[in-house]
Amino acid sequence: MSFPVLKNDRLLRAARGEEVDKIPVWVMRQAGRYLPEFRELRSRHDFFTICQTPELAAEITLQPIQRFDLDAAIIFSDILVIPQALGMVVEMRPGVGPVLPEPLETPTDLQRLQHPVDVNATLGYVFKAITLTRHRLEGKVPLIGFSGAPWTLMGYMIEGGGTKTMSKAKAWLYQYPEASKELLQLLTDVTVDYLVGQVQAGAQLLQLFESNADFLGPALFYQFALPAIAEINQRVKEKCKQLKLEIVPMTIFAKGAHYALEELSKCGYDVISLDWTLDPEQSRQRVGPNITLQGNLDPCALYAPNVTLEGAVREMVNKFGKKRYIANLGHGIYPDMDPESVRIFIDTIHSF
Repeated sequence: MSFPVLKNDRLLRAARGEEVDKIPVWVMRQAGRYLPEFRELRSRHDFFTICQTPELAAEITLQPIQRFDLDAAIIFSDILVIPQALGMVVEMRPGVGPVLPEPLETPTDLQRLQHPVDVNATLGYVFKAITLTRHRLEGKVPLIGFSGAPWTLMGYMIEGGGTKTMSKAKAWLYQYPEASKELLQLLTDVTVDYLVGQVQAGAQLLQLFESNADFLGPALFYQFALPAIAEINQRVKEKCKQLKLEIVPMTIFAKGAHYALEELSKCGYDVISLDWTLDPEQSRQRVGPNITLQGNLDPCALYAPNVTLEGAVREMVNKFGKKRYIANLGHGIYPDMDPESVRIFIDTIHSF
């Protein structure tokens, strides 16, 4: 598949540990509700209709690129497309967020899941959106593909949506450890195929979102979440090699797994994304010099007055340094954010 020549490869260079002229920056959830142009388009289309319509997904992916001086685009999609591919109903309800009306309640419910999954048949719309977006980007910046990590997906599938405690999903880990591992393996297998499909379609870097790691303590994380995270990195790279695809850099973002930095650094990921609770200098000491760090401004810092925001960004960059660093927030941007604050964040990063 031939694509336009990449003009700005800062993100990929930083991910691989090469020299960069400026620190690359992108923003988690950069295509979304805080942009008026997104809200306008969303007023006319259902959320998952947008995800499943390559033209619309590409349009939304490009909105922040047209507005800001970003160093990467990230395909507009959702982590819950995998439960959908397994036959579960997922709805995006206004003011509530994602709802899975028929969650998994006991291990017998695993029989309801439709697998093995043919990702080309069930998730081909994401691949089409990636290919279309690569062409529409005209080589301006690289395109990031992503997936939710198995534990995070398992949480939504059992809880039936978002939760403040994750108590039902965690109860599975204690009550049904073998069934939990079976579900996590099933999700791992789909995720591997899904990420390889994204590379085939044109994704140039992959990020795995373990967004619900903060609900687990070290024991449960090491037993259930970490093995899947490590396996996905290894198998995706192996499969890309077998298929003679480019072996793209991979990022792991395990929000709240502050205790696991050393273990995560042994999983083979090129980039570890840090949430805002972690100190950049201590994190660098813990992961060593050969992994790129990404992050980690508190998303709420974007509510600050401009001069305060600029100061916070400068302090963050001074702690991370320019080598092996990708600037980002420590989690996704909030829907009520002023786009002008995002511009100040990006421009301040680039001023170094």
